[in-house]
Order: sequence, then C-alpha cells, then structure tokens
Amino acid sequence: MRKAEHDGLQMTPQEMRQLASRVTEILIERNGDLDSSNAWDGEFREVLEEQFWGPPPEGERPAEEVLEQVVRDVLPNAARLDHPRFFGFIPSSPTWPGILADYLAAGFNINSCTWLVSSGTSQLELTVVDWMRDWIGFSESAGGLLTSGGSAASVEALVTAREAAGHPERPTVYMSDQSHSALKRAAFIAGVHRDHIRIVSSDDNFRINLAELTEQVRDDRAKGLHPLAVCANAGSASTGSIDRLDTLSSFCASEGIWLHVDAAYGGFALVTSEGKEHLAGIENADSVGMDAHKWFFQPYEVGALIVKNAKQLESAFAIGHDVLQDTVWGSNHPNFADRGLQLSRAARALKIWMSVQTFGMAKFRAAVQNGLDLARRAGEYVDSNPVLEMVTPVSLGIVCFRIKPEGSTYDEATLEDVNRKVLARVFWDELAFFSSTSLKGVFSLRFCIINHTTTWEGVHRTLDRVVEFGKEALNEL
Repeated sequence: MRKAEHDGLQMTPQEMRQLASRVTEILIERNGDLDSSNAWDGEFREVLEEQFWGPPPEGERPAEEVLEQVVRDVLPNAARLDHPRFFGFIPSSPTWPGILADYLAAGFNINSCTWLVSSGTSQLELTVVDWMRDWIGFSESAGGLLTSGGSAASVEALVTAREAAGHPERPTVYMSDQSHSALKRAAFIAGVHRDHIRIVSSDDNFRINLAELTEQVRDDRAKGLHPLAVCANAGSASTGSIDRLDTLSSFCASEGIWLHVDAAYGGFALVTSEGKEHLAGIENADSVGMDAHKWFFQPYEVGALIVKNAKQLESAFAIGHDVLQDTVWGSNHPNFADRGLQLSRAARALKIWMSVQTFGMAKFRAAVQNGLDLARRAGEYVDSNPVLEMVTPVSLGIVCFRIKPEGSTYDEATLEDVNRKVLARVFWDELAFFSSTSLKGVFSLRFCIINHTTTWEGVHRTLDRVVEFGKEALNEL
C-alpha cells in the first residue's frame, strides 16, 4: 500500500502490524496480570492537567511513543471493572472475542444504521435481539434494538410509551425510591414535567409499595393527569431487589398504563433456571431494558430495549429523510435507525454474537450462575460472622451488609462512622474494591458479584479483610 502524496494520515502495512501487535501484547499482558494488580487506581486532576493540558501538537510524534504514553499515564487511572475482586457499582468483565469484535467493527468502520449501509450486522442484531426476546419470554411479535446502555433504553421505552398512548398532555411516570436515576432523566427527556415524576416508597424488601402506587395513580387521575408508565426494578442497583412483576403487570394492564422493567444488570439472570424463577412475570411487561456490558460479559457500550409489540418502536421513532431515501430495501429489511435515538450506530451485536458462538450458551449460563452462587455464599459468610450483619437479603448477585457486632448497642451514627472507615481502608488497601449504599437511612457496605473471573477465594479474602478492618475500627471507639 502506498500513501497518496496528499494523505499524511495513513500508515504502511508494516507500521500497522507493528502497532497492532504491540496493542494486542499489552492487552493480553494486562489480562494475565489483573488478579495481582490493584482493583482501582486514580490520579488528581492537577497532575493529569500538567501532563495533558494544552493545544494540540502541530507536528507528528512516533506512534509507538504515543501508545506507550497512553498505556502508562492514561488508561491505568481507572477502576478496573473487570478485576476479579472489583465488587463496586456494577462490574463489567468482557470476553476476549467481544473485545476483538469491537476492534473488527472499528476497523471495518461499520455504521449499523440501515440495511443498505450494513446488512450483515443488521442481521446479527435481529438475531441477538431475538435471543433476548426469547429469554424474557415475549412472543415473536416482540422486538427491539441494541443501545448504548440502560439510559438510552429507558428514554426510548418512555418515548414509545408516550406515543403508544397518543402523546397525552400532563403525563405522569411512577417509579420507586430504589429506581435508578437514569429513569428520572428518561422521564423528563420524554416530556414528563419533573413535578409529575412520582417516586413511590419501597417496602421492607425494597420493592415498590403497591398500595401507595395504586393510591397515587387514583389521585393523579382525579387531578386530570395522565398516568403514562410504571418503571419496575428487576434487580435494583442498590440491593438487587425485584419488584413484584406479576402483580405490577396485572395492575398496569387494568389501568391502561405502560409497564417498563429496568433489568439493566439483572435481566441476564434469565439465562439460568434460578434467574427465571426470580424474574417471573417479566414476560408480561410492555418493555424491558438490559445491559450486555454488565452480566453478559461484553465490552462497553451495549444495552438493549425489547418491546412486547415491536411495531410500536417504529411508530415512535421512524422518520423519513430525503438523504436516506435510498436505504429503503423493502418491508423485510428493517432499518435500526427507525427504532431508536441514533442514526449513526455502532455494530453492537457483533461482540455478543461472536462471544456466544465462540463459547456457547452453556458456558454463559454457568458464568451467570457463578455470580448467583458466590453472592449466596457471601451472604452465608456474613450471617455466620458475629461482627457482621446483613442489611438486605442477597438478591441477583448483590450483598448488602455492615459491621455491627452481635449484641452491640452502638447508635446508627457510630455504626455509620465505623463502616465508612472500613470502606476507606479497603479503598486504599488495594486488594479489592467495593462500594456502599444507603438503605432507608442505614449506611451499608455493598458487594456486586457478577464477574465471570471471580472466585470464592477472592470473595472470602475480601470479606476477611472487611472483618479485620471492622474490628480495628471498633477497637478505636
């Protein structure tokens, strides 16, 4: 390959191979060293500004030099979300085929917007979406699309609900105090006034209070408002709690209200028999959001929105455009740009499809089940340890607990102080990383155990360290 005389943005095949080979080597080394590395590293802004602030260079630098700087000074300053002892927030542990799929999609410069522009990846997206439809239990009339994640899926779900209801004036949307903040944002993006976003309290098991929801809907109708949608949790981010989906779906059907289920991380438990039992009733929802970059082991970004009636998506989002008139390829060749927010779209299905084809669903099921099993064992450890107390029942890979010795008479402020000290100690200890949450005023330590590389030995060591630090903090009182 020769460079065009006017084109200074190309490399020779030898330069390309050399650079790509070095990137591959770096990634394989990183993967192999994860278990012995820190679960988190970061740097203060003033340090990074000194390294990277300023105008862009006019002249060129050796590509290898740029690569090494990025690998040395940029990428390590991050949470290692795929670390086997990263239990904070919602971890992400991508497969190698998924990583390579993103490399290929970028290299082929795929825009998975219309059938004409990319029929291959469009067909893969139809296939992957149909897998998810089947796991949820929707009929073949359901369909959807892959999204950047749960935030986009929530917006698209509520816009679809709005359009299916005839774009009513003064709509209201309901969710629990355990719902993700992305749902609130999605509601006002979809045109719901902030004052009409109803936050319903949760019960002692952190599920939406059905009696309060019923009363709120009745009151809003009496005020001339239009109840548009209820957002249910199928694995809340704080506790993994699951709303009573069967009861909610019956209520919404009788009231003519759209039921959207936020299953961003918890939804992929559906590939296991245990997960199907936990999420019974999800098949009665109008729409479901799921994130494959969480519990289905893919690189960021890939979420999904699956709608019970696929035609409602295109009714909400399809808009003709003169520049795109040549992309129409008949009714059996759908354009995913007609189903959601984006026209320019990454080829997100490729990584899911390649990963599943490579490993098979039996191994994916075992990997998801591993998270369920490890979280259960962690809960048993907490229950059996006299220094620890469970705050909520274990649910969908999440364990919420705290330092609270049996028979102790410490007040809540003292217990919170002790647990914050433990969290800070672990944060800098480097063995592991986990996060916290606040549950009805109780400060709680929180593990989310869904990484397919995590072992019981790693969970056990981390819990041992928590107990050790907890005892030290208690002795300081």
